[in-house]
Amino acid sequence: MRMASCIDFDQIIPRRGTGSLKWDKFPTLDPFWVADMDFTSPEVIIDALQKRVGHGVMGYALPHTGLMDSLLEYMHNRHQLTIEQEQIVHLGGLVPALSLAARAFGQPGDAVMTCTPIYPPFLGVQHDAKMNLISVPHTIHAGRWEFDWDAMETAVTPETKIFLLSNPQNPLGRVFTSKEIEQLASFCDRHDLILISDEIHCDLILDDQKTPHICAAGLPEHLQKRIITLLAPSKTYNIAGLGYAFAVIRDDSLRRKFIAARGHTLPEINCLAYYAAEAAYRHGEPWRQELIAYLGKNRDTVTDFIRTQTPGLVIPDIEATYLAWIDCRTLEVENPALFFEKEAGLYLSDGNYFGAPGHVRFNYGCPHRRVLEGLQKMDRALVTLA
Repeated sequence: MRMASCIDFDQIIPRRGTGSLKWDKFPTLDPFWVADMDFTSPEVIIDALQKRVGHGVMGYALPHTGLMDSLLEYMHNRHQLTIEQEQIVHLGGLVPALSLAARAFGQPGDAVMTCTPIYPPFLGVQHDAKMNLISVPHTIHAGRWEFDWDAMETAVTPETKIFLLSNPQNPLGRVFTSKEIEQLASFCDRHDLILISDEIHCDLILDDQKTPHICAAGLPEHLQKRIITLLAPSKTYNIAGLGYAFAVIRDDSLRRKFIAARGHTLPEINCLAYYAAEAAYRHGEPWRQELIAYLGKNRDTVTDFIRTQTPGLVIPDIEATYLAWIDCRTLEVENPALFFEKEAGLYLSDGNYFGAPGHVRFNYGCPHRRVLEGLQKMDRALVTLA
């Protein structure tokens, strides 16, 4: 198999008419919304898929030895953790895993807790278990989004059973520090909550030295009886359409409860997804490093443009992901996403769905030229408000 080679991230790849959710759902609009990059996946993944397709038989699949070895090596090399094979639960995606967790550890009338703004499914999975939602807004301190610990202590109830965490945080782009993660784990321990840590963006940290990722699976052993860590290659390697993720659950009892709740509600994982994941984790690191460097430049372009060219818009420092969270509240428009749709022909993610009206999320996981085009369209739309 070829090792990951240099890729031209500047290449514009036409995606309209391919059944792309990002590009074909709103074909008259310029899309900068759903977390889907406009780059081809690494050649090593494409090679692995072609080889698997070449076999010709696409039957029911099991996680094969090569995949398992690559996952264990990934956990060791990336997170400095020694994980046992039986501590891994294979999943067809992270959103189903959030729903599964709600059904596994909650009863009707119990509550799920999370902090906003947050990836929209976090605000809806409680319905699958007939639970209630407690959402506590993150707070801004010295220009940085943080947990509001006092508000969380006030909001939590005896009926609260689960805390849903996004780290790195989507849409804020925060990489939470070890102190923050340890404090959150202690909060969950004190209030008898199961901590579900969605770490799907953990390989998209733009400066690992400055803001290293703290994997929940690496917290002290006494806390693992209440921690489920969710991971996936999908965002990093742009293979979300293949539908593969995995959970690391180190506590046997917790893992059995999680698996038992699955029942017959989750689909089989397709045979191609397993081989794509193996290739990503085994051979994709050189490509990932090139991607991080490119995204860092795009991040700098977005941040500089918003802060210097578009007075009235506010953007935090982005430590991870390819998603920019933009505060538009000073524009005094009822719905900023709808405003940019009508005035600029852009489709941006609407902050309402993240629990934070007055904001938009801008996806800069695309060629630099496209990033500039989107920002310039936003700028021209703002002129109409003058």
